[in-house]
Amino acid sequence: MFMCFWSLHRHRRMNDFLQKLTTLPFYLFILFLTQVLYTQKLDAELVKKPNIIVIMADDLGYGDLSCYNPETLATPNCDRLAEEGMLFTDAHSPSAVCTPTRYALLTGRYAWRSWLKDWVINERMPLLIDTKRPTIGSILQEADYTTGCVGKWHLGWGTKMNAYHNGIMKPGPLEVGFDHFFGVPNSHNSEPEMEVFVRGRTIVGQPEGVLPVDADSVKESRRSLEDTAINLSKAAVEFIEENHKKHFFLYYPTTNVHFPITPNERFQGRNPDDTYGAFVAEFDWAVGEVLDALDRLEIADNTLIVVTSDNGAKERFGGNNGPWRGEKAEIHEAGHRVPFLARWPGKIQAGSQEQATICLTDLMPTAAALAGINLPKRAAPDGYDLSPLLFKDSKSTFQRKATVHHSISGMFAIRIGPWKLIEGLGSGRTKFNITLKDLEPVPQMNPETGMLADWSFQPDPFPQPGPGKPAGQLYNLKRDPGETENLYQTHPQIVKRLQKKLDQIRSSGD
Repeated sequence: MFMCFWSLHRHRRMNDFLQKLTTLPFYLFILFLTQVLYTQKLDAELVKKPNIIVIMADDLGYGDLSCYNPETLATPNCDRLAEEGMLFTDAHSPSAVCTPTRYALLTGRYAWRSWLKDWVINERMPLLIDTKRPTIGSILQEADYTTGCVGKWHLGWGTKMNAYHNGIMKPGPLEVGFDHFFGVPNSHNSEPEMEVFVRGRTIVGQPEGVLPVDADSVKESRRSLEDTAINLSKAAVEFIEENHKKHFFLYYPTTNVHFPITPNERFQGRNPDDTYGAFVAEFDWAVGEVLDALDRLEIADNTLIVVTSDNGAKERFGGNNGPWRGEKAEIHEAGHRVPFLARWPGKIQAGSQEQATICLTDLMPTAAALAGINLPKRAAPDGYDLSPLLFKDSKSTFQRKATVHHSISGMFAIRIGPWKLIEGLGSGRTKFNITLKDLEPVPQMNPETGMLADWSFQPDPFPQPGPGKPAGQLYNLKRDPGETENLYQTHPQIVKRLQKKLDQIRSSGD
């Protein structure tokens, strides 16, 4: 009897509940609850997935920052990043010069796998990045990031030679993963007709119908070299301000400190080392402007910021490469060992240092991991996720097994542990035999594949060994960081092992 009454009572309660489901207040309550739960989910995602900012200097040496070399120039903003984040002592650009490093950073792929086999993109050359290839920008776009590039592009434009002179500014950054672009189309030392700013696909201030064929045709739109860093800094901060309420990725390759050395007069005297010191101070100021913006907008705690350089310094302009041998363009350590600072408050241990060997190709898989993205099959074949190094509580381990270096003339080296094998003699920097006039018909499109044919600037041959002399160079960087003792002939088995690995990597494709 009791069970019958209980069943009837429960049945009536259920009917009452079902009747309430049809009332408007109940629907409003459910809508409110759904909104609350959805908002909490969004807030959790915003905390979990960081904004990402990569500031890459141009030709900044390992010893140009005071956090690496206290006896050099004062760089308080970069020092602040080191104090509040992690400083890497064995970070490398994938190339010893500009264009190949930019390609590799954005794609996670060594640039010698592309059609450019040596040197850098010339103003007249087409876009180096295949528009079908995934980049940091394109994968983050798919993860609902707003992406921006502010600064030096130097990766070519269009699909054929002389795209500028034909007025074609497409494809470019907007076709390879960026929602916004403002910057210098090539380099700080461009030809006069290319000393301009580009916004999106348009030369800023260029009269309609006027093509940039010579210096006179762009006289109304030429940028001031002395104001370039200030203009770029303003654009970078504006991008952060406009997008700080959503996920964003900012790739900020500065024109500092590439020649010509043109600091704004406000930075003169900031460092005692004449004009170059002022140029470095200007770069450090630009880093500080970004840090101030993050603080002002209260998003510093949810932003990963990386500061690095595209290659080593040019010492004849005043650059400092610290204890490393050589300089920009060369295969020895100073050509490609670069400063690398990373900060994410509360995630990366403040004041920490990391001695593992890393490469700028690692930034793409790292960004993917932080954004919760599974990389496409062809993406970032030469990159490794840095998360295990950045976050010491990570359950995974860092997996970089080898790093390939490349000089301006196309000389290869490979690094495994303390051992570095250089595939040849000399510095890897030779003279080139081609002139601008020779560039007119190249590089050419293969009509069958739709891809540009491989292109070389035809450097002079590398030095050849004399009788009984080593054919290459082998150094133990742990015992000999200055690369002074060539062990090529005394450790043939190590040479063989590293050569085999280098050959394997070069033939592996994607």
